[in-house]
Amino acid sequence: MRLDGGDRPYEPNPRYAAIGSSVQTGWSAAVEQVEDATGTLAVDGPWSLDWERVRTDLAAALPGAELIDVRTYLAPWETIRERTDADVLADDPHFARLTTATLADFFGALPEPAAPAGTRTVVFGPGAGLVGHDTLWYVDLPKRYAEAAVAAGTGSTIGLPRGEKPGTRRLFYIDWPVLDRHRDALAPRVDRWFDLQDPARPVSLSGDALRATAAELSGRPFRTRPTFNTTPWGGQWARRELGFNPEGPNTALGYELIAPESGVLVGDGDACLEIPFQLLVALAPERVMGARVHEMFGTSFPIRFDYLDTVAGGSLSVHCHPQSDYMREVFGWPYTQHETYYMMVGGEQNKVYLGLRGDVDVDRFHDDVHHADSEQRPFDIEDHVQTFPAREGQLFLVPAGTPHGSGAGNVVLEVSATPYLYSLRFYDWLRRDARDRPRAVHVDHAFRNLNSGRTGEAVRTDLVQSPRTARSGDGWSDELLGVLPEMFFAVHRFDVDPGATAEDDTDGRFHILNVVDGAGVLVRTASGDIHPLHYAETLVVPAAVGPYTLTALGSEQVRVVKAFVR
Repeated sequence: MRLDGGDRPYEPNPRYAAIGSSVQTGWSAAVEQVEDATGTLAVDGPWSLDWERVRTDLAAALPGAELIDVRTYLAPWETIRERTDADVLADDPHFARLTTATLADFFGALPEPAAPAGTRTVVFGPGAGLVGHDTLWYVDLPKRYAEAAVAAGTGSTIGLPRGEKPGTRRLFYIDWPVLDRHRDALAPRVDRWFDLQDPARPVSLSGDALRATAAELSGRPFRTRPTFNTTPWGGQWARRELGFNPEGPNTALGYELIAPESGVLVGDGDACLEIPFQLLVALAPERVMGARVHEMFGTSFPIRFDYLDTVAGGSLSVHCHPQSDYMREVFGWPYTQHETYYMMVGGEQNKVYLGLRGDVDVDRFHDDVHHADSEQRPFDIEDHVQTFPAREGQLFLVPAGTPHGSGAGNVVLEVSATPYLYSLRFYDWLRRDARDRPRAVHVDHAFRNLNSGRTGEAVRTDLVQSPRTARSGDGWSDELLGVLPEMFFAVHRFDVDPGATAEDDTDGRFHILNVVDGAGVLVRTASGDIHPLHYAETLVVPAAVGPYTLTALGSEQVRVVKAFVR
């Protein structure tokens, strides 16, 4: 059962109150909060900010202050590349090994400001926090802005010389990991946190309030801010049903919860800022993730929920993800991109591509893929890859190395390991991108990672499992939808009758919930927190929550998908 769009109160901007102080608006309001009007103020933040605008606004808010642009202290470009590039994948046009460099590696000698008594010096730019300072501000901009600017050719990456073309390869695999580690290291001592999505109207929160808010959220259920991207294959479901991208061409990729990019909105009314979800995890890893999960994954939140919308769109590419050793040794991620597909919208006539045919000839498959890539020669992917009906409510398991993809007309809820930038394409239907260039495929990487043992009937038996009841109560059941030995997470589904209340317990590890059918549920914790969760919304239940209940809303049965680390 799915409700009509008008009955779905999907909230695209969930927000939570700041703890300890309110969100402030404007540079002047932030300056007024600084107790010492002298000394050195460090203003740090990501490379993608308009730092020239920041310089101008700081000069206006702090008249008479000496301003030092830390970007002028960057090392020469060739030195930066020597320090941050890896030999592995050096010539790969699409992927780079995740760098282990620090932001300090991008610099030569850093400035050593010594403000005369009674004066103010402001050091600003990415890395300003590396300079000795008395007060530390962090000015943030969500990653989606950097990606859009680099993709449009209007952005840049750290230290790239003027006139050179930026690329998402360096942004994704070098800049972002470096900047994330730097930001997370500063968070315990930052004095003020800013959101600069509107440069004319900066909003900010004190560092103490930032940390108090993170501590509060780490003990109660909360949602991250969802976003949708467009692609050549994108569909229309999220536009029609959820109201996203009304001016855009489609709603292909819906980021409900992807730790490296998701944010949490904090504040009320117009004074609201977005805090990176990953920062909240870094500030309270054991409370959010649980002690055992934190020990396994550090501060890398390991599960993501996202949508693949192909309703009135096209089929995804048929691709696979790196196997564990390859992911670790070549791409540099400590764990790989195992996935699952939960069919929220589909039908018997729609398709999911999954696994190899029993009679597959891998050499012929390779030849067809090679000719499609080099000569733009089409072929029938079903000569090599199996298809299954995209039945609503079915979970498909997609362990690394398995060829797969959603066909047209579906909405897939991907419940997967967090790595999300490693789709190794075999075939993309000879599609072209927005600039009329052939969309990239990755023949060598894909075949090096192809699990040729996922063939024939074993695919149906192992990867298209039937639900089995794990627990049940009065008017509800908790079903295990799918699990594999090599996959570190499990996917369950609650079926809750109208008015019934299901019971659960995080038992020391986080849960993620998504309402896949029905109006929604009311989530109640043992400590008294209450959070509504409506159709298509995703909720983080931190490990620290412990026991909680789900009460069905509406007059029909509600279904809620749940994932957790086993």
